[in-house]
Amino acid sequence: MNSLSKAAKMSISSLASTYGIKNVNLLRTQGFIDGKWVGDSTSTFDVTNPATDDLLLKVSNLTIEDAHKAIKSSSEAFKSFKTTTARYRADILNKMYHLLMDNVDDLAIICSLENGKPVADSAGEVKYAASFYQWFGEEAQRLTGDVIPSNIPSNRIITVKQPVGVVGILTPWNFPLAMISRKVGAAIATGCTAVVKPASETPLSALAMAYLAHEAGLPKGVFNILPVDHSTTKSIGELFCEDDTIKKVSFTGSTGVGSVLMTQSAKTLKKLSFELGGNAPFIVFEDADIDKAVEGALISKLRQSGQTCVCANRLYVHESVYDEFTKKLVAKVKKCKLGNGLAEGTTHGPLVHSRAVDKVQQHVKDCLDKGATLLLGGKVRTDLGPNFHDLTVIGDVTQEMAVAHEETFGPLVPLIKFSSEEQVLEWANDTEFGLAGYFFTNNYSRIFRLGEQIECGMVGINTGAISEAAVPFGGIKHSGFGREGSKYGVNDYINIKTMVIGGL
Repeated sequence: MNSLSKAAKMSISSLASTYGIKNVNLLRTQGFIDGKWVGDSTSTFDVTNPATDDLLLKVSNLTIEDAHKAIKSSSEAFKSFKTTTARYRADILNKMYHLLMDNVDDLAIICSLENGKPVADSAGEVKYAASFYQWFGEEAQRLTGDVIPSNIPSNRIITVKQPVGVVGILTPWNFPLAMISRKVGAAIATGCTAVVKPASETPLSALAMAYLAHEAGLPKGVFNILPVDHSTTKSIGELFCEDDTIKKVSFTGSTGVGSVLMTQSAKTLKKLSFELGGNAPFIVFEDADIDKAVEGALISKLRQSGQTCVCANRLYVHESVYDEFTKKLVAKVKKCKLGNGLAEGTTHGPLVHSRAVDKVQQHVKDCLDKGATLLLGGKVRTDLGPNFHDLTVIGDVTQEMAVAHEETFGPLVPLIKFSSEEQVLEWANDTEFGLAGYFFTNNYSRIFRLGEQIECGMVGINTGAISEAAVPFGGIKHSGFGREGSKYGVNDYINIKTMVIGGL
């Protein structure tokens, strides 16, 4: 931190002391380019705690010129990094895994401070993020080519897998660690280099990860971090798409922004992988285990106060079990504790900003204005802080209401009755999105039949939790394309080269 001003050093020390962060080196307020911390106090943006809107730290607001330097640094690093062995890259990824695990408590506090989620959830995210480094460290050694039989006896056909090059990565605020490691892990495993622009709301987690990557021995230029404010974000995204040095862009965010990025990338014909918006259906059939379905609904709908891309958005419950499910669900939600993510006993934290609160209120009002029944919650909780909203359950919701067609991204549980499998399948697929879906049933014929017919990239069957490193994560339709995690996660980071040897 030698290049930091005295005031910046004092702010970091104060934050670490206030919240018990033991490894103060994890707290960084500068960008990370070419193995160096860059940026000064003349141009910064505020990082705040969404539970209180209190200032946490001022972070250097890097420029387009800095972004060009980062891209150049990654391009230079790629020349040598692409030639490294799979074992070398696997060892570094394994070190990164262990460093994250060794710093779980501190990283969880940092994540909760800038994101708002309960610290237990943040600790879970740290472990989830670390698991991608472990996974891709193992996958690095499985990037093998093929020998393909030729129809010409004197020829041999050989394929090899090669890294695409420099990757531009754009990540969201809701999983500020895991969304980076899921992408960067695959990039490093394949021999690519990366320039990462984290969300403006949550740069501290990303910068902490850059520090740990450096500690793991990752060569300079392989992993660059560009913290920027909201006004600069659009320009960085455009640069990533239009700079021909960058050969792939990976983006997690809204469908609208994804569409813009895809258009901008057309000029350079680069590889793209997008994880975009969702509108996940959650279906409870008449033969389901109701208690398990209720637990699944709590996990898939209200995790992180409804702010995950795979959150259930529409809950369809068969009319014969609707009353039982509703009663048990409301009772469970009543036991949840809304509050500051660092407070003891908190199960659900704030929304990320006031716009998110407004979106929930719009959907609540639309439901009630059109005849739905408020079963629990429904109010903005200014008594808890500036960005809190009740965990809310609404019954008698219909397909005509906005929540059935728009992603809420908040703690609103809308319950919709259905009478037949054919009806609910039609409703479930009546959306332009296709990221995730869920259903609960004990009918094994239905498991396969409906599992194949629901139009989404991932289906949770008798579970509300579908995310782990082994899962091919991604959607279809307007929810994007490409897969992250799993053995398929490296595919978008490689080119397949064919060599035909003749005259044998």
